[in-house]
Amino acid sequence: MSIVVSHPTGNQNVRALLAALERNNLLNKYFTTVGFSENTSLIKFLGPLKNEAIKRLYSENIYQKTETFPWLELGRIFANKAHLPYLTQHENGIFSVDHIYKNIDNHTAKFLAKRSLHIQGIYSYEDCAFNSFKVAKEHGMSCYYELPIAYWATAKSLLTKEADRLPEWAITLGGGIADSEEKLNRKSTELNLADKIIVPSKFVKDSLPKEIDLQKVIMSPFGSPSINPQLKLPSLSELKTRKLKVLFVGGMGQRKGLGDLFNAMKTLNGENVELIVLGSPLVDLEFYKKQYPSFIYAGLKPHAEVLQLMSECDVFCLPSIVEGRALVLQEAMSQGLPLIITPNTGGEDLIEEGKTGFLVNCGDHNKIAEKIQWLSEHKEELLEMKYNAIKKATLYSWEGYGDLIVNGLN
Repeated sequence: MSIVVSHPTGNQNVRALLAALERNNLLNKYFTTVGFSENTSLIKFLGPLKNEAIKRLYSENIYQKTETFPWLELGRIFANKAHLPYLTQHENGIFSVDHIYKNIDNHTAKFLAKRSLHIQGIYSYEDCAFNSFKVAKEHGMSCYYELPIAYWATAKSLLTKEADRLPEWAITLGGGIADSEEKLNRKSTELNLADKIIVPSKFVKDSLPKEIDLQKVIMSPFGSPSINPQLKLPSLSELKTRKLKVLFVGGMGQRKGLGDLFNAMKTLNGENVELIVLGSPLVDLEFYKKQYPSFIYAGLKPHAEVLQLMSECDVFCLPSIVEGRALVLQEAMSQGLPLIITPNTGGEDLIEEGKTGFLVNCGDHNKIAEKIQWLSEHKEELLEMKYNAIKKATLYSWEGYGDLIVNGLN
């Protein structure tokens, strides 16, 4: 079997899939926007784009099979750095994420039409598969569709309710409730054309339309980062003499439940607890300061510094309304952070109640506050939970993630 893969940015889950296909001699081509060989010396000359380029490094074997179409993605990066939002406007901007995804989809479709005799399958992702899947079906190829987040109809329903429940936070919900009919129809067509559907969590699987045959669904949880052998957890005496450090990492919007976390912190009134927020503001920072003035904003950091900050905190809270399986959950656990999360994060299987963290219902800020308060008052249990979190994270590997998918495709 010979498989083509397409994805604009090559996230960690995409890389794991590529590696598994390459290990099994199944990878034909990989279509993306920007990519470099891990052996390149160009990175040191890229200045402010260096960190962005490091995320796009591939092994030499995979790079040799990679086709890049960089210009729209480079335009998006430039527009963001130059603060030119009209160029990246949702669906319509010339450098919008939507245009970038469609561009990769179109290039992949053209390749499939030309090489149909040598390819048995196309593996693609939400918003990037519409045309390539159509061409694949015309030529008798299999279509493999990875859905990394809840299906659009479920997501839209949940986020619309959030806009009504917390109207002041509606401006942070973005494209989740603003997608055009044309875009939603494309998503539905992609799903319906798929021969196999790959999901990272039970939450995403449960979000699929009822008419989908669950026999063609492969559920493969994301992997965890490797555990740093130099990681040093705080002593019990250190924990007892400082405030509990609660960490939130992600886009600063209500899709990730930040409004509920702020409300929980207001309930606690800052007693023996501090909240650190790391991520991209979706509106002016002043909005967040009005909602909860006492939070500490850590800005944006390179990945290594994110992990370092995690290791300095005590608990990770992500009360999301809609996710797929937040990668950041296992990153936090790998740094010794127990979790306070909703089932909608996709990480329900990570929670052993009271051992690796706590599950709370979506929107229940009082329960979030209760769990934070409990941790602040039970430092011995907290220290044990930190060790448990690390052990739990080690049960999930990226190699296992990729192999489970490849076995399912075969």
